[in-house]
Amino acid sequence: MAQCVQSVQEFIQDTFVPMVAVLCSEAAETSTRKNNLTFAELVRPFCRLTSEVHMRDPNNQSHVIKNLRISVTGIVTQPPQQTAIRKLLSEVVSASQPADGLVANVITAGDYDLNISATTPWFEAYRECFFQSMPPSDHEFLHHYLACMLVVSSRDPDPVEQFLKLSQEQHRIQHSSDYSYPKWFIPNTLKYYVLLHDVSEGEEQRAESVYEEMKQRYGTQGCYLLKFNSRIPSSGADEQIPDPWSQYLNRNNLQNQEICEDGLVPLTNKNKENNTNTLELDGLDNSINDGIPNNFNSHPFQEGVLVNSGGLDGVNRPKPVESSNDAAKQNNTSAHGLSLTLTDHDRIRQFIQEFTFRGLLPHIEKTIRQLNDQLVSRKGLSRSLFTATKKWFSGSKVPEKTINELKNATSLLYPPEAPELQIRKMADLCFLVQHYDLAYSCYHTAKKDFLNDQAMLYAAGALEMAAASVFLQPGAQRQYPTHYMETAIQTYKDLCKNLVLAERCTLLSAEILKSQAKYSEAATLLIRMTSEDSDLRSALLLEQAAHCFINMRSPMVRKFAFHMILAGHRFGKADQRKHALRCYSQAMQVYKGKGWSLAEDHINFTIGRQSFTLRQLDNAVSAFRHILINDSKQTAAQQEAFLREYLYVYKSVSQFSPDGPLPQLPLPCIKSSATRVFFGHDRRPSEGEKQAATHVSLDQEYEREASQQWKELEEQVAALVNRGTVPLNFQPTQYCLNSHTDNLRFPVAVVEEPVTVEVVFKNPLKVPLLLNDLSLLWKFNFRDFNKGSEGDARESISNEKDTHPKTYLGIATEVISEFQVNGEETKVARLKLLPHQTGELHILGVVYNLSTVQSAPTHDGIDSSPGTQVAASCLNVSNLYLGKSGSKPQTPHSLHHQPSSTDQLEYFHGLSWTEGKVPHGLSVRGRQDLEIQGPRLNNTKEEKTSVKYGSDRRLDPIITETMPLLEVFFINFPTGLLCGEIRKTYVEFVNVSKCPLTGLRVVCKDPDFFSFGSKTAVLTPLSPTASENCSAYKTVVNDSVCTSSAVTSSVSPADFGMGSGNPLWVIGVPLPDSVLLPGASVQLPMWLRGPDEEGVHEINFLFYYESTKPHSKLSHRVLRHTAIICTSRSLSVKATACRSNVLEAEGKNDSDNLLVFLDVANINTSEAGVREFHVIQVSSGSEHWRLLKCINPAEDKDAKLSSRERAKLCFRATRCQSSEATSCTEGRYIFADIVLGSEQIISATTPCADFFFQSCCALRSRKTVLQTTAGPGRPKTGDITKLVQKCSEVDLNIIVLWKAYVVEDNKQLILEGQLHVALQSIGKEACSLPQVQEAQEMALLKFIRPEQPPLPARPSMEQLSHLIKISLHYPEYYDHPFHQKSLCLVPVTLVLFNCCQIEVDIIIDLRHKATSPEMLEIHGSFTWLGQTQYKIQLKGQEVHTVPLKACFVHAGVYNLGTPRVFAKLAEQNVQCETSQQNSTPALIIINNV
Repeated sequence: MAQCVQSVQEFIQDTFVPMVAVLCSEAAETSTRKNNLTFAELVRPFCRLTSEVHMRDPNNQSHVIKNLRISVTGIVTQPPQQTAIRKLLSEVVSASQPADGLVANVITAGDYDLNISATTPWFEAYRECFFQSMPPSDHEFLHHYLACMLVVSSRDPDPVEQFLKLSQEQHRIQHSSDYSYPKWFIPNTLKYYVLLHDVSEGEEQRAESVYEEMKQRYGTQGCYLLKFNSRIPSSGADEQIPDPWSQYLNRNNLQNQEICEDGLVPLTNKNKENNTNTLELDGLDNSINDGIPNNFNSHPFQEGVLVNSGGLDGVNRPKPVESSNDAAKQNNTSAHGLSLTLTDHDRIRQFIQEFTFRGLLPHIEKTIRQLNDQLVSRKGLSRSLFTATKKWFSGSKVPEKTINELKNATSLLYPPEAPELQIRKMADLCFLVQHYDLAYSCYHTAKKDFLNDQAMLYAAGALEMAAASVFLQPGAQRQYPTHYMETAIQTYKDLCKNLVLAERCTLLSAEILKSQAKYSEAATLLIRMTSEDSDLRSALLLEQAAHCFINMRSPMVRKFAFHMILAGHRFGKADQRKHALRCYSQAMQVYKGKGWSLAEDHINFTIGRQSFTLRQLDNAVSAFRHILINDSKQTAAQQEAFLREYLYVYKSVSQFSPDGPLPQLPLPCIKSSATRVFFGHDRRPSEGEKQAATHVSLDQEYEREASQQWKELEEQVAALVNRGTVPLNFQPTQYCLNSHTDNLRFPVAVVEEPVTVEVVFKNPLKVPLLLNDLSLLWKFNFRDFNKGSEGDARESISNEKDTHPKTYLGIATEVISEFQVNGEETKVARLKLLPHQTGELHILGVVYNLSTVQSAPTHDGIDSSPGTQVAASCLNVSNLYLGKSGSKPQTPHSLHHQPSSTDQLEYFHGLSWTEGKVPHGLSVRGRQDLEIQGPRLNNTKEEKTSVKYGSDRRLDPIITETMPLLEVFFINFPTGLLCGEIRKTYVEFVNVSKCPLTGLRVVCKDPDFFSFGSKTAVLTPLSPTASENCSAYKTVVNDSVCTSSAVTSSVSPADFGMGSGNPLWVIGVPLPDSVLLPGASVQLPMWLRGPDEEGVHEINFLFYYESTKPHSKLSHRVLRHTAIICTSRSLSVKATACRSNVLEAEGKNDSDNLLVFLDVANINTSEAGVREFHVIQVSSGSEHWRLLKCINPAEDKDAKLSSRERAKLCFRATRCQSSEATSCTEGRYIFADIVLGSEQIISATTPCADFFFQSCCALRSRKTVLQTTAGPGRPKTGDITKLVQKCSEVDLNIIVLWKAYVVEDNKQLILEGQLHVALQSIGKEACSLPQVQEAQEMALLKFIRPEQPPLPARPSMEQLSHLIKISLHYPEYYDHPFHQKSLCLVPVTLVLFNCCQIEVDIIIDLRHKATSPEMLEIHGSFTWLGQTQYKIQLKGQEVHTVPLKACFVHAGVYNLGTPRVFAKLAEQNVQCETSQQNSTPALIIINNV
């Protein structure tokens, strides 16, 4: 149980005190009313003795009484009504609430930290009122009057005569059979005569004379003169006198306030616990002489009547209702004791002590002796009860019967003079004067007698008081008999059916057990006492039981919470809504966040309902909000009932503050972090052959890698525009903002372009939600950005209330009329805003009307949609129509009942209060804010060591002035191509804004995929009709005479956008006049070339454009497009170059020749319906080399290749002539076309040259990447090495043009394309297909510092062996008559060509060096005559001839290729020369003639 102000001993002693009645004359009552008090109220604060009292027991032993209190009350002849008592108890509990600001106890039990009120003043107030309202009973004498004060004023005409009348009236009330109430202890009641003297009005001498007469008549110990009202209001106005009556009278006034206001009119039963009519009042006989009051016949707790204790009306007629009300109200509001001084307080206190010491206690002592004597004489035992106690206890005992064996003997009544009752009287007297040892002996004796007689009511009372006596005995000689109390409680409840006495016994026993720390036993008693007859009592006892569980040595937290919920449930049924709310709130501390979702829902539901009833609307909304936002495990029907309750409460809250801000709605849940913002119009759909640019849309998923690629593309063009460097304040354009994008800066939107916000709604419930009039909530600050940094400060508008006249002029808001989110569904809503003016836009959240989806399921013909049965089942109430205690079942409301102002707050526990009152279409308007948390900062040390988040500005765009807006459409854009296929399409550019655009560029990482043509109109074909086959190339009819030789032409790479210093990825779009006006459109041709790799290719285009006017916020805009191209295999071309052995000794024009071999294979597997490929032309493009002619047989010129067929083509290439070399010095390329078909494709024009140059640039860029990634430790090659390498380098690019014949839809189509092969060195094979690099094996990193710097790389032996080109000139056949001349001399010319650009030292050795027997056989009869070793120095590119003579001795076939040539670089300090390779043998035939 909770802590109490009093100790248990003080509580029991103050509960059972001597009772003293009061009878006052009219004049005496008038004197006391000057202080707004009756006589009983006047003396009440002074009824506790401040000193010890001594009295003698029957054994003549002195007994000490400490802290004795007496109860002085007026005589009431009518017993209290139970209905009124229940009402007053309810009001007492209602009036006692926890004090504001009271610090609660914090109890830590396990994982729980509970804030629990340490005291329960409402329970103490209830307990005090309960004991005060208990009527006296015949089976006990604790509440019987022991004495009666007769109070007469000194102003009475004959005070002695008045005393006589009061005495007679008391005698008549006690002994007349007409009065059964009140009860008197003994027939000879002590009468104490009190003369009141009003000092301010009466004559003191007269009062003294009357008092002297009283002493002579009644004795000095039987009367008293009390002087009071000594204070004169005019003289002591400033003196502060304490008011000791307030603490006693405020509770009574509060309890009886409603009765006072209603007067004598019977009150309606607001508690609805009983509709029994109040009883009529029984007055006394009016034949009594005047001056005797007759209005003490009604109990203060009688329904409809309030009589002040001991009060006199002064007349025999009842007061009017109005005057009674006025007096009561005045009594409640005025101060008390206004005419009393501190001396008067001491006089009253002295009066009570004199009455107790000289009157009451001697009377009690005398009565105890008389009763003891009577009992001893009647029993025939010894004169002392103390000596007889041993005989009674040690004698033969009659076995006591158990309660279950006893019959219902509550109807047994003892006569007043019965010895058993005399023992009980003596026991009660001893108990009242704190003689607990003697009291226990008497109670124990009486208990045995009552049990023998089966007088169970009497026996239960004796057991109860015997147990209390044992507990109150000093020294604790006996153990507290708990079973006595349990037996008494069971007897009261089960046999006697007297719940009032059972409750009293329970309260006493529980307090005693609590004081002994037996909290478990106390809780058990309290729980057993709960029943359905009184909800208030059950609620209070359950709450005290809960406190017992939490105060145990090992607190039982869950039991505490469970019984708190039970107490709150019963408080709710008893109309104690504040206490019910408090109990549920305390229990919520235990269940919250522990996974008890259903219990949490029930508690929150009840808290919300009680809070709404008490007009605590914010608490109600908060409680219902928790029900809806948590992960609920309720059924769909239950959730629907909760939702309707919430809507009903929310609607009521909004009605109280219609002009206030929109409230926050809990449903549906919004995933703020998933909010996406899109700036711009939606992409136009494709129209027939027109395909709009894909750009950016909300339907696309965010990819970090793709976003980085777009950023790099934009940086490329921004750097180009900014003269090669990216601007410091550059920010990539972001059209769609989400949680992965950079949102630290304010995004920029454009006037008259929509802003789309994608909001993700999640419905956590299992029932659908309907959102009506859904729109964005925003705030807009007007601002003109053209007026400098200070801006144009103008007013702000918002659409929260839609009252500003400029709301619709500044921002147009899209409203979705209906948006339904099904149960447990996550759904996306896209809401748009259209700004009409510049400024700063802040998107705050969403605003909508929340309602339930209309549905009307029926069950057994009754509309069950309001969910009444579900709400009842959630609360586990078996009887849906269970009302308050003692009431009849209430008739349920009609399901179509309309709520009124009175029944809106009415509810029945177990039923939803909105039963039948909440329509399905009920909706509430509210908002939800979009609160987005930025990314966590992790840059500085402070940010890394703490948790800080950056800002997220995606919902705060800046609206800037108009900008151009570009739309791009691709016409006849293919989705599939062959590798290397050329296709011509058209691109349409449309300016859909109101301002012109310029500086249009396109950025792409695959520039070799497309081309807009060359800058020179002559080099670009006007239309595809230039060929008989509608070719995309520029063609001319081939001349049959010139089929074998090449047709050459020269162009500058600058004509095709190469070599200008611009990044390869950035390509300018050739707009007419470089400007696209508002609303204008232009179509431009665009050639496409299929990528060389097969598969699916994703090619990104970024179109960049600017405004013709300077802009403060946006420097440019971009448009994105992603093309998906699927390529299939076509041809594979492999090329190899080798040196030609042909050297002309006469001239140097054709000294350096190459043989180029092409291996062409059809690797297409008929995937695209290709029948065959035709190689129609082979072209070359180079600054230094060109194809000369085709040396294939004439009949094999047109190579036709079907599937998996191959062909070998051989061409002769030569260096450019001197005239061509002059043009090459200007950086021009020589194109040579060798036509194999019927028409010539001019390779030096668009699109062939475009894609050629793009592939060359792409190859160079790949080379650069490989060289830069080679590693920092690789040394640079020296100049000599480079020169040596150039000897074997060949910068010759081969272009193979082909046609493919495709059958599609029974029609033959001709496709055309080109493949590029770059020959880089002699003897090294090159391929048109990109080579797949093998993955290098992972090697361990070695951190080793080299001791010496690495030496520069030297030319390899392979490179040094190709410095000199060797050729022998001789006749193939030589006839010689050996029979005439034995020696045959044949002239041979050795031609040497220096392939390097520097001088070379050469040594020629003609001596044979046999390496095998075969060589010996061949060279055995052949020798060189003359000088056999030469040393020559050749300049760069020089041709030198050496005449030789070969000597033969007989005919045969001889190999003249025996001369060995050694060479070394002239400037290199090398000891030995390198042998030069001679590629082919030189055979000569010597004939004998």
